[in-house]
Amino acid sequence: MGDPKKIRKKYSTPSHPWQKARIDEEKLLRREYGLKSKKEIWVASSLLENFKAQIKKLNAQTTAQADKEKEQIRNRLLSYDLIKIDDELDTVLGLNVRDVLDRRLQTVLFKKHLARTITQARQFIVHRHIFVSGKKITVPSYLVKVSEEGSLGFAQSSSMANPNHPERYEQLPNKNKDDSQKKGQKKELDVVAFDDIKDEEEIVKDIKPKKEMVAPKAEEVKTEAPKAEVKAEETPKVEEKAEVKAETPKVEEKPVKIDAPKAEETPKVEEKPVEEKPKETKKPEGDAQ
Repeated sequence: MGDPKKIRKKYSTPSHPWQKARIDEEKLLRREYGLKSKKEIWVASSLLENFKAQIKKLNAQTTAQADKEKEQIRNRLLSYDLIKIDDELDTVLGLNVRDVLDRRLQTVLFKKHLARTITQARQFIVHRHIFVSGKKITVPSYLVKVSEEGSLGFAQSSSMANPNHPERYEQLPNKNKDDSQKKGQKKELDVVAFDDIKDEEEIVKDIKPKKEMVAPKAEEVKTEAPKAEVKAEETPKVEEKAEVKAETPKVEEKPVKIDAPKAEETPKVEEKPVEEKPKETKKPEGDAQ
């Protein structure tokens, strides 16, 4: 059996992590149903796959035990409103993930107008404001049975139990109610029928008042034109000033030559001729005696 303390996964992840078509579809489901993560989508799809696998297995058996198990699965599917009383058991094979997500407590709460938006419905559940069959449910993925829809409401100890509470759906004006229903749902394009298109005469009538509205703007443009002319007359004054300036004769400035100071002439020193002294002739020693 394994260790009972170990909690095992109750869902299976996609076989391939990168599939563009599946990823785009999961993004739309997550936005439409206000899911926290893609894990909640995988839990719902795994639950549906388990139902389909059991039915395929029981259809191949003809024993009394197989008939008993078929009846049990049928009653369970009827309690979640996944099939009708007159439907066969094989109709489960044609269901998709949206059928299971529609039975979540978060979605049922929003469809019963107990919350403004799908995200607010999740907030009420997590904050312990919702009672189901006398029990306080804090799990948004709780699958609501058909027998429990009548007992779905706010807890008596909650402030949301007051019908005059400003966050209650009943306190919203009609316009905001319509906007709150559109949130979280896929937008659909409005198709206009060919018979609803206006005739040419009606289109011309709609165009005439638009021309009348444009006419005053043209008159305003005309009134502003003289202002531009006045400005044009004032411009010659500037030209006259320019002419006066042009008539003033220009004085030709002759370049003044400035004599650079002459360097002082250094007086020349007259060199005196050097007198040559007569050489002394040595007398012979005999003469000196």
